[in-house]
Amino acid sequence: MKKSVRFLLLLFIFSLLIFCLNKIGDNSFAIEIERSQPYEKIYPEIGYKTVEEAVRDFEEHFKRELKLPPRTPPISFTHQFGRFSNLDGDMNDTFEMTFISEQEPQHHFKIDVRPIEYKIQFSDKNVLKVFKLNNGSDAKYMEKLSLGFNHLVFEQDNWQYMLSIDKDVSNIVTPEILVEIANSIDF
Repeated sequence: MKKSVRFLLLLFIFSLLIFCLNKIGDNSFAIEIERSQPYEKIYPEIGYKTVEEAVRDFEEHFKRELKLPPRTPPISFTHQFGRFSNLDGDMNDTFEMTFISEQEPQHHFKIDVRPIEYKIQFSDKNVLKVFKLNNGSDAKYMEKLSLGFNHLVFEQDNWQYMLSIDKDVSNIVTPEILVEIANSIDF
C-alpha cells in the first residue's frame, strides 16, 4: 500500500513537472518582464509638457514674467519637463521644472516656483545654512525637508524658488553649486 501511494505521488509530481515545462513555451504562461515606458510618454500623462508651454501657462495665469536660471547642475540629464499646477486658486498654484536622466535615475533636479504672497514658510530648525545671493536676498539650504532631496529656497522678483537636488548626487551638486544656479537667474 505504501508503495502505491509513493508511486502515485511520484507520478503526480512528474506529471506536474511535464505540464509546467510544456507551458513555459506557451505565451500565456510566460512571465513578461514589463519594460518601463519612455519618459516622453509617462510625464505628459501626469501633466508635464514642454518647459516653454508650462512657463507660458504660469505667466498667463499670474500675469507676470517668470525668470528661470540658465545654469543647471554639473550632472547629465536626458529630459526636461515643465508643469503648471493650477489646483484650487492661486494659493497652491505652482510651476515645476524637472530635469531627469534615463541612464542615471539619481540625476534628478527640480525647480519649483510659487508667488511670494503664497510662499511656504519653513521652520528655522530645518535650515542648515543661509547664503547671501548676489541680489542681496537670503537663500536657505535644507536637507531634511523631504525624502530623497536637498533644497535651496530663496525669493526673487516676487516669486519663491525652491531648487531641489537628489540626495544621491549631493556630493557633486553641493549647496554652493545650487547658490551659483540661483545667482544665474539675473544673468
